[in-house]
Amino acid sequence: MPLFYMQGMPIGFVALMLALVASMGGFIFGYDTGQISDILLMDDFRLRFATCTNYAVASTCEFTVVRSGLIVSLLSIGTLAGALVGAVVADKLGRRLAMVVECLIFMIGVTIQLTSFHVWQQVAVGRFISGLGVGALSAAVPMYQAETAPTQLRGTLTATFQLFITGGILVAYSIGIGTRSLGGASSWKLLIGLGMIFPGMLIAGISMMPESPRWLCANGKSDKAAQAIARIYGIPRKEASSNRYVNAELDEIVNQLEAEKRFKAGWIDCFKPQNMTLYRTLLGMSLQSLQQLTGANYFFYYGATVFQSVGINDSFITQIILGGVNFGCTFGGLYVMERFGRRRPLIIGGLWQSIWLFVFASAGTAKDPTTSGSIGTLMIVSACLFILGYATTWGPGIWILIGETFPTRTRAKQGALATASNWTWNFLLAFFTPFITKSIQFRYGFVFAACNLLGACVVFFFLYESSDLSLESVDDMYNDPKCKPWTSRRWAPAGYSSRYDLVEQTKAAQARKPFADTEEKRIEHAGSNLNTTVGTTATGPSDLPADADVERSNVFVGRNGGPDAPGYNVGLTKSGPPGGMDRAYRDGHGNAS
Repeated sequence: MPLFYMQGMPIGFVALMLALVASMGGFIFGYDTGQISDILLMDDFRLRFATCTNYAVASTCEFTVVRSGLIVSLLSIGTLAGALVGAVVADKLGRRLAMVVECLIFMIGVTIQLTSFHVWQQVAVGRFISGLGVGALSAAVPMYQAETAPTQLRGTLTATFQLFITGGILVAYSIGIGTRSLGGASSWKLLIGLGMIFPGMLIAGISMMPESPRWLCANGKSDKAAQAIARIYGIPRKEASSNRYVNAELDEIVNQLEAEKRFKAGWIDCFKPQNMTLYRTLLGMSLQSLQQLTGANYFFYYGATVFQSVGINDSFITQIILGGVNFGCTFGGLYVMERFGRRRPLIIGGLWQSIWLFVFASAGTAKDPTTSGSIGTLMIVSACLFILGYATTWGPGIWILIGETFPTRTRAKQGALATASNWTWNFLLAFFTPFITKSIQFRYGFVFAACNLLGACVVFFFLYESSDLSLESVDDMYNDPKCKPWTSRRWAPAGYSSRYDLVEQTKAAQARKPFADTEEKRIEHAGSNLNTTVGTTATGPSDLPADADVERSNVFVGRNGGPDAPGYNVGLTKSGPPGGMDRAYRDGHGNAS
């Protein structure tokens, strides 16, 4: 039975668990990201893998910028390749089985690192292989969450991926504090080895979760898809085939997939301009790139080194503070992204982050922080305030958008391309940051500040507001020629006067108000089910029943129609609003949008 109701829709226990279980992939990502900053400063690791003038004294050992850059960044190269391959694996094996395979790959990479004793290249190769698993997980998890989570909770549940990333970073920092005092290789091998626990947890947990209903429908398993949707809503399995909520969502998924079957979805399709596909591919890649260019990983990868240069005696403690702020504020991000949508938080967040990066860079440039305690303190405070903004906006927000922006037929591939962009910039920043900071020091912050301003502009001019909409409605919105990014918050699906109206009608349905007055008229208005009452051969107003709730001068019928198919455009039901911005438009599968 449902655990609770939200906006009139039942939410099952499984809906919450799938977000938490799948988000363990984010924890793996965060843990692997967070550990390397501390490991590079551990005495035994430096004695084994750095260049030393006296191999008996750790303080004489230093990593060259090339060596440290490769050890840190080869994880990112692996994640880049993993993100691209992960799309094919997720489409072929299914979202759940793909995650299991990716966890095993990650564990192989960890094993290679643990068996290294004096060859730094082996550590780097191990991180590369681990990166293959992490990259594939970073593409599969948000996609699985977005495809499986109820619309009413999709933002919050998908954002748990970012929450778990921050949790993984914080846990890595905390364990690093404890293991650094251990003698010998245990100081860093225990920190790396504990990373084997989390993929094991993901493998065990995801095996008990339902497969993505959209993947099941795309592979001809509609009955199993209905059962998966029922589990998510907390509806008894025996009612899966008759429950109206299950059937409504299943019909919407099937209708969308039927329309998309006319097109084969290859990699090249991600770059075709039809149906705003190219637009969304470039948008997703841009947003993921800009997330890296916010500068957050500058602190996460090299934070201990950065604050050591500021003059902090124990830079590990500063890392813990930053990690704690990042993790704690991400809880606020779950609320912000669900309550205020996607566009507004990202715009405000970009501006906020830019301000504090300007402060950080200006303070570090104006005066040597190693000789001024007040300047060092100001830089730490500004870094924490920057992380506060990132954790509540750009951190979780971009992963939400990657899961909900793309159409079903190319979602895996477009998500992979977007995630690959993230990892490309991740690598570039991880590898070149030592060179850049050696040359321009804290003025590096000005570069990130400018990138944050650019990110705010990209969101304002190009990103559509996708909160409160089903994935299929998001696709319709992007294809509505009257809808612009800055007006997209006012867009509503056909049959609803606004998104608020959508929520209220759903609540009314749950309150057992007359279903015919809301949902049935919406369905009639959309035109997607007219063929079930009048037959698929209807081609004009005269073929409709006398009491059909449509404007007979402007009717479109046929489930698999479209702009080029016989029939008439659905304009407006006599009793319902048109949807869209000003009126309804035909979409590619016979519905008004």
